[in-house]
Amino acid sequence: MSKYDKSLLENYLNSEETEVLEFKEKANEKFFETISAFANTKGGTIVLGVNKKKEAIGVDGSAKFLEDLTNRIVNKLSIYPKISTVTKGNKRILIIEITRTEYPVSYEGKYYERVGNTTREMSPQRLRVFMQRKVPWDCITGEFSLKEIEIETVKKFIQLAVESKRLVDVSIKDPVRMVLQKLELLRDGKMTNAAILLFGKNPQKYFVNLRARVGRLKDDITIVDDKWIEGNLFKQFEEAINIIKQNISVRYEIKGLQRHDIWDYPLEAIREAVLNAIVHRDYFDMANFIQIRIYDDHIWFHNPGGLPEGITIEQLKKPHNSVFRNPLIAKVFYLAGFIEQYGSGTMRIMEVLNKAGLPEPEYKEEMAGFSVYFYKDIYTEENLRKKGLNERQIKAVMYVKEKGKITNKEYQEINKISRQMATIDLSEIVRCGVFIMTGKAGKGIAYQLPKLPNK
Repeated sequence: MSKYDKSLLENYLNSEETEVLEFKEKANEKFFETISAFANTKGGTIVLGVNKKKEAIGVDGSAKFLEDLTNRIVNKLSIYPKISTVTKGNKRILIIEITRTEYPVSYEGKYYERVGNTTREMSPQRLRVFMQRKVPWDCITGEFSLKEIEIETVKKFIQLAVESKRLVDVSIKDPVRMVLQKLELLRDGKMTNAAILLFGKNPQKYFVNLRARVGRLKDDITIVDDKWIEGNLFKQFEEAINIIKQNISVRYEIKGLQRHDIWDYPLEAIREAVLNAIVHRDYFDMANFIQIRIYDDHIWFHNPGGLPEGITIEQLKKPHNSVFRNPLIAKVFYLAGFIEQYGSGTMRIMEVLNKAGLPEPEYKEEMAGFSVYFYKDIYTEENLRKKGLNERQIKAVMYVKEKGKITNKEYQEINKISRQMATIDLSEIVRCGVFIMTGKAGKGIAYQLPKLPNK
């Protein structure tokens, strides 16, 4: 939960309720209906803890209240809003921002929409048109048998969800049908696509390309290893992580009495990238599949389907609302504790890589999908160009990565330039922080990298 600018709250309090703004005293039935309406219409903001006269009533200030409220919203609506807090006087106010979803959002089996400054249940005629436009793939039901559900996967999920304290009304002893009903994976007595893909014994029996491919490559032509991953999404997630670990290096250091493994790329960032591909892929696209390619100096993660409407690449690098293309799949991974905080996955990747001293990840919309690139060290040619280094300077950095250092004379020789030009080039590399200068005049000045690449 983030802090909120008090001046923005005052702007709300000086406004009237509109199609995208509502004041609520407490989180009652009407509160959840309004969330459904905002999600189904244009999105909007609920100011919780303020009455219709725009007087601050306040809400419970405990951390437990916020946790319970968040879990109730997720469990009842599969909505992941941005929740911020601000204090007015001694009253705590919550600002809840809801993004318009790409899928229909119901509350207690009913669908709501925003008409002017009112929340209304959709008429049967309106609902029919709405559903034709907004039914996500994972919510569609099919002719699947409960016999095709893998009970062990369901039990593992329940254990994870109970340990994460996000699912409190389900037990490992509960019948599979009951568990699926509570997760909204059974609709009108039929299993959804999400049910079979999350917990099925063999989802590829129905959806051949809903799988992942992980390859180890020297370049785009030379393939060292190539594996296809099938099974349900929990198995795909676990196996993808294991295959990546088998194809990257790990070293260790001792701190105190503890051994700490240091991988080429932090495992937490790898988990987030794989999870991102699974949760956000376009499952309507049956022709393509999730791809992960591991090269000597970078990893490429790619999933079919671009960013949801309203989300840009730049927004991924700062706090943003979550817009899930597959709400049921996202909900189950959230309850299992794999999704920690809504809309924070891409930011967490950036934070973890930065802490490890690695370059910022690159996010791209390409090839009818979304890609994430991890780079092994900060001295790749692409990153050096981003810093403004020219081809001569990049050549020198590659030389130092191999030899350990470079002198002015060596710089002259590899680039066939004058001493004066070499001095200028080397000074610029030092100024941008790529090289450090060692030695003293008359005793052999040399240039080195301040941090060795992560090998």
